[in-house]
Amino acid sequence: MRDMLGLMKQAQAMQEKIQQMQAEIERLEVEGQSGGGMVRVTLSAKGQLRNLAIDDQLMKADEKQILEDLIITAHEDARKKAERLMEEKMQGVTAGLALPPGMKLPF
Repeated sequence: MRDMLGLMKQAQAMQEKIQQMQAEIERLEVEGQSGGGMVRVTLSAKGQLRNLAIDDQLMKADEKQILEDLIITAHEDARKKAERLMEEKMQGVTAGLALPPGMKLPF
């Protein structure tokens, strides 16, 4: 019974840490770029697009397809950075817990 009480306390503490981490993640931003920085995308750590910056040199009608590709690439770069940031934050929260391999939190 004592182990169950300890487990419940540990779960409650982890839940509080997750809530704090989620609040912090709302404020975190990552930037992805492509074309040598000519296209920059800023995302929240949860993947919400916050800003898009395009160098004036790319604003040519005949380079529309290139610009579209660069935007997609910059967004993907930022999304991957956001995923890594989320994973790092979760590792800090779940440190010391015996979770099965591959289990992701929050559920």
